[in-house]
Amino acid sequence: MSKWTEKLPEAARDFIGDRRVDEVECIIGDIAGVARGKAMPAAKFATQKSYFLPNSIFLQTITGEWADNPFDAFTEPDMILEPDFTTATAAPWTADVTLQVIHDAKDQNGVLVPYAPRNVLRRIVDLYAEQGWKAVVAPEMEFFLTARNIDPNMPVMPPMGRSGRRAAGKQAYSMSAVDEYGKVIDDIYDFAEAQGLEIDGILQEGGAGQIELNLAHGDPVRLADDVFFFKRLIREAALRHDCFATFMAKPIAGEPGSAMHIHTSVVDSKTGKNIFSGPKGMETEAFLHFIGGLQNHLGAGIALLAPYVNSYRRYVPDFAAPINLEWGRDNRTTGLRVPISTPGGRRVENRLPGMDCNPYLGIAATLACGYLGLMEKRNPRPEFIGSAYIDSDEIPVNMGDALDLLDEDAALKAVLGDGFCKVYDSVKRNEYKEFLQVISPWEREHLLLNV
Repeated sequence: MSKWTEKLPEAARDFIGDRRVDEVECIIGDIAGVARGKAMPAAKFATQKSYFLPNSIFLQTITGEWADNPFDAFTEPDMILEPDFTTATAAPWTADVTLQVIHDAKDQNGVLVPYAPRNVLRRIVDLYAEQGWKAVVAPEMEFFLTARNIDPNMPVMPPMGRSGRRAAGKQAYSMSAVDEYGKVIDDIYDFAEAQGLEIDGILQEGGAGQIELNLAHGDPVRLADDVFFFKRLIREAALRHDCFATFMAKPIAGEPGSAMHIHTSVVDSKTGKNIFSGPKGMETEAFLHFIGGLQNHLGAGIALLAPYVNSYRRYVPDFAAPINLEWGRDNRTTGLRVPISTPGGRRVENRLPGMDCNPYLGIAATLACGYLGLMEKRNPRPEFIGSAYIDSDEIPVNMGDALDLLDEDAALKAVLGDGFCKVYDSVKRNEYKEFLQVISPWEREHLLLNV
């Protein structure tokens, strides 16, 4: 085994075994959370000193267009990529022995690029560390398996199950519904095991072909890395069985949307104790301040939690998605839920992020708003009792409004990093402008001959 492979995590070394590594994929996540990078022979990876990518990858929109550079001319200078060997993991769906390694993006002076999403999350984690705290998160991933959709003009359809019938909706928690596409689930488990990724549980959600995958709690950056890897492996598992996996917030009309609920607690770095619980297990002021921060700043953070025009189709009343910033204990209708737990496990569940958000940025926005609450020490509104499926003017209704709210929240922008916010705004306004130029089937059907 060569020197560089000795730095790999145990799961990656087990995957290699006594085989020779053929290829290494040097990757980073862009603003959308898409894996960008270079693949190279393992022999070259072992000897190469530096890896480069242009910083323009963070200005690329989801359609492949380029947003305006908010800082200077569009000259595309190179960034230096530095491998984080703790992230090295298998790509078990490939024909040869391939590894993926997430890289840190630095400028040519060795400074972390402030608008790289992984670096944004690390910035927030460092702010907690400066206060003697450590954030702990547990994401939930919801996604749809669908029939292959090769014509964007056609509606997305549920997949065909092993029974020969299309997957049915309104079957939440049904084991037989999951069994309909059990071979895809089997491959997800196998790929995850090969990659050393831990799955806490898989269940059938309320939509036709909709699955929820839960991850065990842990370090925010590591869990964001895991979601980043899981999205790719789930897509690969689906393709093996002639279907698609999609993480769109609302891929099928009339079905619920897909969320990425984020459970968060904060522990004292020295004692390891949850600062949300006091000596007798009671809720602390810090717990209430964290919720207050979410209530006061998450409206502006929606721009990161709901990053596309489709994201706002999920925020509709009575469709299993909260459209409010209320909080409640064991209340799934509130945007901020406090689940049943022991005092040591006391946490807040942010139910607003869509599964289409970049995991680094969804977790970063959640932690940033909570951090501001801890620093500002503002209490939340009283707990909401009863059904909170109500209209709320705190939640923006479209991408443009969301970006305006983010631009107005100086405190949140300062925590996320002003440079990042400028890049994000440029990319997302470009995407929104492109969308507004598209004429939809609804417009053609109802307006063409009637107005």
